[in-house]
Amino acid sequence: MEQIIALVFSLLNDALFSAIPAVGFAMVFNVPKRFLPYCALAGAIGHSSRTLLLYIGLPIEWATFSAAALVGLITIGFAKRHLAPPLMYAVAAIIPMVPGTYAFNTVIALVQLTAQSENSPELTFQVISNGLKTVFILGALSVGLAMPGLLYFRSRSII
Repeated sequence: MEQIIALVFSLLNDALFSAIPAVGFAMVFNVPKRFLPYCALAGAIGHSSRTLLLYIGLPIEWATFSAAALVGLITIGFAKRHLAPPLMYAVAAIIPMVPGTYAFNTVIALVQLTAQSENSPELTFQVISNGLKTVFILGALSVGLAMPGLLYFRSRSII
């Protein structure tokens, strides 16, 4: 029971601290004020769902894909309700899931690798490992976010 309570508090903490950058980036992208709470909600749900999937044991790439698809579904609902483009909500909502740590570690290891006179297998492995993880997470974000919109608008035109 204590683990469940700790998990719920962790997810609420994660949701709160991922809603803040979602709103910040929405403001940078000139999203109207009345839509900022929806960007915060989508960002909080997306990031905390990814955290929950990581807790369950899903790899970060698949957890990111699933969370981005969930954000895509949520933002389509917001867009239908407010007659606004779904990407207005979605782009700001997925920004907190961008793999900054992996990209940073890739660049640092690459700089260290080029600064050395001899090749280091450990640094080469770090560059390749972190670089591939960054690329796959970014791909999961983009495909996961686009897929619900593609499926929704395609099926809507068939009916």
